[in-house]
Amino acid sequence: MEYDQLAGRVRAFRKLKGYTQQELAAKLEVSVAVLGSLERGTRKPDLKLLERISEALGISYADLTADNQS
Repeated sequence: MEYDQLAGRVRAFRKLKGYTQQELAAKLEVSVAVLGSLERGTRKPDLKLLERISEALGISYADLTADNQS
């Protein structure tokens, strides 16, 4: 998966779940700047952070990182 696709997916799921960047960043225990850079695709998340994001959003890791949305 390309990082710009992943970034868009994180942003889309965050909005779908009704979280602001501030709320999700607090759940993840990261700064809003870190989350914002992830959503812009300028920061590459590590596996542990991706797992935390999927947990915080209540989605599976596979849904977050899938190459194609159905």
